[in-house]
Amino acid sequence: MKDIARHAGVSQSAVSFALNGRPGVSEGTRDRVRQVAEELGWRPSTAARQLSGEGAATVGFVLARPADTLGVDSFFLQLVSGIQEVLAERHLGLLFQVVEDVDDECAVYRRWWAEHRVDGVLVVDPRTADPRPDLLDELGLPAVVIGGAPGERHPGLSTVWADDAGAMASVVDELYALGHRRIVHIAGLPGLAHTERRVRTLRAEAERRGLAEVESVTTDYSDAEGAAVTHRVLGRPAPPTALIYDNDVMAVAGVATAAELGFSVPADVSVLSWEDSALCRMVKPWLSALSRDSVEFGRTAARELTALVDGGPARTVRVPVPQVIVRDSTGAARAPA
Repeated sequence: MKDIARHAGVSQSAVSFALNGRPGVSEGTRDRVRQVAEELGWRPSTAARQLSGEGAATVGFVLARPADTLGVDSFFLQLVSGIQEVLAERHLGLLFQVVEDVDDECAVYRRWWAEHRVDGVLVVDPRTADPRPDLLDELGLPAVVIGGAPGERHPGLSTVWADDAGAMASVVDELYALGHRRIVHIAGLPGLAHTERRVRTLRAEAERRGLAEVESVTTDYSDAEGAAVTHRVLGRPAPPTALIYDNDVMAVAGVATAAELGFSVPADVSVLSWEDSALCRMVKPWLSALSRDSVEFGRTAARELTALVDGGPARTVRVPVPQVIVRDSTGAARAPA
């Protein structure tokens, strides 16, 4: 600060006001100080910020999922890309950790809070019985729940949510219009709030239409389990005519498994992926999919968290409903022989 003050011809207190965005200096002085700081290669010290009570300049993100399923999950890669884009604009770091379960995740939050490691956290995969919101409220740690549900109010937590129920209803509408009456939803992890919303919506849509041969089967999101469930349900005496997969990786594995069993896609069975990605256009036939802007989802979550950290109110923000993109893997159901 002494070097900057000397080069800019101002006092050290003026440098402090200018670099920390505080009132007390003119805009001309602020611009001059920042220009000199840039020329001298100055960067804020995280340790100094913590000692002065100004925060850690870091956001936390803990993921409690099987580690071997993450490398091929396009949704999280795009989500983190959007998060990082916003954080980079604010010169904020992202502290990322993978843990075994929610209990371990809660332990990480307690440790980060005690050590003043993060200014706030991004919470993913809301559970049907979730201890994390109450814990974060208790700690007073600002947080944004990604994929939560509207109406779940906590004083220090914002929610960014997608309409999974509406998206599932649109998928069923599409398949029903094509004549499909036997539909299997190969879902993700049980206990996740969005998995349960999709399962409930599928059940409700089936009951509304009087469809008795519609069900959901949960998995760990991996290609191995996606293939195993596909093999099992297509081996039935009356196999499903349409399969809905909760991610692109399972859908691609499902297409390969169907081919191994002698099923043609979509002549014998239609396939639709919940997540769209380049992978859906690298397999034959190209996969119909639910498309959403996962990068923008991440940007929205990061913006809401920085607003909370800056002292803004908790909010509930809805992102656009994913849209069905029809490609080659869905077609009219084959008429019964």
